[in-house]
Amino acid sequence: MGPHPAVAAIRLAVRRVLHDLLTEHHTNTTLHAPAHATPGARSGTGAPPVPAPPTAAPPAVVPAGTTLSRPQRAGGAAPGQPLVLVACSGGADSMALASALAFEAPKLGVRAGGITVDHGLQPGSDLRAEEVALRLRELGLDPVESVAVTVGRDGGPEAAARDARYAALDAALQRHGATAVLLGHTRDDQAETVLLGLARGSGIRSLSGMAAVSGADGRYRRPFLQLDRQTARKACMVQSLPVWDDPHNADPAYTRSRLRHEGLPALEKALGKGVVEALARTARLSRDDADALDTWARQAEPAVRDAAGLLECAKLYALPPAVRRRILRRAAIEAGAPAGSLFARHIEEMDRLITGWRGQGAINLPGRVVARRQGGRLVIRQG
Repeated sequence: MGPHPAVAAIRLAVRRVLHDLLTEHHTNTTLHAPAHATPGARSGTGAPPVPAPPTAAPPAVVPAGTTLSRPQRAGGAAPGQPLVLVACSGGADSMALASALAFEAPKLGVRAGGITVDHGLQPGSDLRAEEVALRLRELGLDPVESVAVTVGRDGGPEAAARDARYAALDAALQRHGATAVLLGHTRDDQAETVLLGLARGSGIRSLSGMAAVSGADGRYRRPFLQLDRQTARKACMVQSLPVWDDPHNADPAYTRSRLRHEGLPALEKALGKGVVEALARTARLSRDDADALDTWARQAEPAVRDAAGLLECAKLYALPPAVRRRILRRAAIEAGAPAGSLFARHIEEMDRLITGWRGQGAINLPGRVVARRQGGRLVIRQG
């Protein structure tokens, strides 16, 4: 008799991601492998190549408050195999993901580890993080660490916590030389993200939600975007995996919490079941469209710049608005405007310098970036 359907579903989702990572790993290894002369092959100097001396890897820098585990089963693959980490809060989604990774990784020869981030936002959070790390070790993951972070205030509490968490995950990935970090976002999380983007009025990119692959070099992978939250919780229950329900997820002070417990249920009551699936499908379709428009903008940008690299307003005006605004956004970010603080209204104000020019003054953008029209050119720079 096979595993419970919920367990089978989460394992299959993780197996597919691991297969993708292995394929990419082997492709990169082959492309970057040094060429070796074969016996009898001709050499420019007539002498065999001299191999470079081995270099010692720099010692890993482990932050204070970090707890490392001893070698365990899932982390016991050959050192040359890729290492995949799971980000785990102790909740049902990430615990289900950790259990699936621990089960699938050894079968594929992948090393598997885990990291839990202590945001320090609740009393006893440090002890809870250590408890999560212990559960990950019991699953057989190695290395495992608990990392404490300091959450700032920029962008509100949710955004600040997210920024601190991803910074910690980036550091852990570099510290351990990992190939990727798995995240436990589900289809329900995707639906919430789409609605939040819709409320902000930020355009099609916000409606595209979270990508299955994101981050520098595709380091973040989200295997569960096609699975609902109940599947992950059911998988934990049938495997007797203890889970921790973060009280912040039920706190109405947080926008996502209100959306989860009030907004989405109200939509389902008014529109019927299937709202979550429809929103997730909207995200996939919107992402395809947004990716195509981004590609178009990248290809069109060189043609709208002059010899000095400045954007020519007349050539920008001739482009479709969706393409033109993408070029303006990229230019503002390259000039130093923080991407997370650059909103649709900023891009619209810049766009009016192209489409509604009446001699208006400069546009102030986040990051002390200023955009102004001069002599038929759009000048965007800090200062």
